[in-house]
Amino acid sequence: MNDIVNGLGRAGAYSALGLVLLVLGIFLVDLLLPGRLGRQIWQERNRNAAVVLSSSLLGIGGIVFTSIWTTYDDFGKGLVSTAVFGVLGLVMMAVAFFVIDLVTPGRLGATLVEVEPHPAVWVTASCNIAVSAVISASIA
Repeated sequence: MNDIVNGLGRAGAYSALGLVLLVLGIFLVDLLLPGRLGRQIWQERNRNAAVVLSSSLLGIGGIVFTSIWTTYDDFGKGLVSTAVFGVLGLVMMAVAFFVIDLVTPGRLGATLVEVEPHPAVWVTASCNIAVSAVISASIA
């Protein structure tokens, strides 16, 4: 019975950390894109913004999953490493966003929230997933 209670505590702690990292991801995307992200997605039904946010959330989720899956035997060390790799993922996604913005014409953020579908959305989303895959691979 102790193992179950201990496992539930660990699962709760990792879940809480994962949620915090996902919320930070939402705030990051909201900072990078002009306008209010919640309004653009839920009220204006902007698919471009939704794809960018979804790719960020999937990427962070993948990093958190990999970090937990390959975690250290020491619970505290595993929790800290998950937080560190998650924050690294967020930072690297932001860096990748700025690099794409530098090498492409116009303002990437404005392009990503246009009403009409834009190919830059898929490039940015793919970059988010690729960045998270690289970080996930470095964890294992």
